[in-house]
Amino acid sequence: MTTHDTHRAIDAIWKIESPRIIATIARMVRDVGLAEELAQDALVAALEQWPDQGVPRNPGAWLTQTAKRRAVDRIRRERMAGRKLEALGQDMEGLLESEDERLIDRLDDDIGDDMLRLIFTACHPVLSVEAQVALTLRLLGGLSTDEIARAFLLPEPTIAQRIVRAKRSLAPPGIAYEVPRGAQLGERLAAVLRVLYLIFNEGYAATAGGDWMRPALCEEAQRLGRVLAELVPDEPEVHGLVALMELQASRMGARVDAHGEPILLLEQDRRRWDRLLIGRGEKALARATRLGGERGPYALQAAIAACHARATRAEDTDWSRIANLYAELVVVLPSPVVELNRAMAVSMAEGPAAALPLVEALADEPALRDYHLLPSVLGDLFFRLGRLDKARDAFRRAAAMTRNERERRLLEARVEACGQPLEAERPA
Repeated sequence: MTTHDTHRAIDAIWKIESPRIIATIARMVRDVGLAEELAQDALVAALEQWPDQGVPRNPGAWLTQTAKRRAVDRIRRERMAGRKLEALGQDMEGLLESEDERLIDRLDDDIGDDMLRLIFTACHPVLSVEAQVALTLRLLGGLSTDEIARAFLLPEPTIAQRIVRAKRSLAPPGIAYEVPRGAQLGERLAAVLRVLYLIFNEGYAATAGGDWMRPALCEEAQRLGRVLAELVPDEPEVHGLVALMELQASRMGARVDAHGEPILLLEQDRRRWDRLLIGRGEKALARATRLGGERGPYALQAAIAACHARATRAEDTDWSRIANLYAELVVVLPSPVVELNRAMAVSMAEGPAAALPLVEALADEPALRDYHLLPSVLGDLFFRLGRLDKARDAFRRAAAMTRNERERRLLEARVEACGQPLEAERPA
C-alpha cells in the first residue's frame, strides 16, 4: 500500500472512529475540547506510523489506545505540576498507575454508553441550542465545520466561532460529563433529538464530497436513537424520531446504483427497500401514536415516510395525504424547507402548475438563498410543464450550488435532458 493509499485509508477510518474515540477520552478527562485534542494527537501518530508499519488489524482500537495513553500522560503531567483534575477523584489516580479497563469502567454511570453521554454533555444548558447542535455534530458526527455550516445554511466562520465558544463553555470543572436525570433530562432532550436527526440527514444525503450517502452516520444516529428510546421510553417524540430514521434508512440500499450514482425516489426498485427497517419504523410510529405524539414534528415526518414505505409501486403513493401531512408539519415546525417539500408534494398530487406559485413564493427566503434544492425543485416543475429553457437555467444554478459531486452530476444530466422532448414527469 502506497503512502497515498494509507492516508486515504486513515481518512476513511477516522471519519468512522473519531466520534467513539472522542467520547471515550472525554469520559476520562471530562473536557470535550481536550478530548478532541487528544484524539487528534492519535490521528497524527497514525499518519506518522502507519505508512511504514501498515494499517493495524483493528485501527479503531489502535487509535483509541493511543489517545488513552496521551490522556494518561497529560493527566500525569498535570498531577506533577500540582494541577490535579479533581473531578476525576480516586479512580483516575488509580488509572495513572494502571490502564486496567476495569478502572476506566468505574467512571461510567449506569447508562454505559459514552456516545450518548457525550451528546447530553454537548447539549448542556450553558450552551445555546445552536451551539449544542454544532458541537455535537463536530464531535460525534465527524462533520467538518464547512459541512455543519451547510447543514445550518449559515456562514462557515459563524459555525467555527460557535464551536470554539461551546468547547470553552464546557471546560469548567462544574460541567458534569453525564446523562442527566429527572427534569434536566427533559430540558436537553429536544436538542439531543435535533442533533441525532441532523447527523442522520448528513449521512442520508451528504452535503459535500464524492459520496451520495455516508451510511455510517445514519447507522450511528439510528443506534443512538434506539438507545435513547430505551432510556426515555415514555417520550413520544423520541419514538417519532426513531420511526423517521428507520423508515428513511430503509431506502438506502436502493438510493444509488452499482456505481454509486443517485437514483431518484420514484425510480427506485422498491424490492430493495429494507422491510425489516420498515417494520421497525412502523412499530416506533405506532408507539409514538399510543403515547399521544402523532402530531409531533418527528412523528409527522415519520408518517410521511410511512406513506412512501406502504406504496409498493411509485404510482400507488398517496400524495394527497403526504401534502396534508406537510401542511400539518408547517404549523408545528414552520420552515421554508418544509414549505418547499409541501410544494413538491402538491405538485405530485395536483400537478406542477398548482405547485409553481408556492415554490416561486419562496425565492426570496434568506434561509434558502444558498439551498440548492430550491432551484432544483423549480427546474423539475418547469421541466414537467415543458418550459425547458427555464428548467435548464434552474438545474444549472442548482448544480453550481451543490457541494456533493454525485448530486452535481445528477443535476448536470438534468440540464442536458432539457434539450430533449419531455418524456415523463418525475420529482426532483
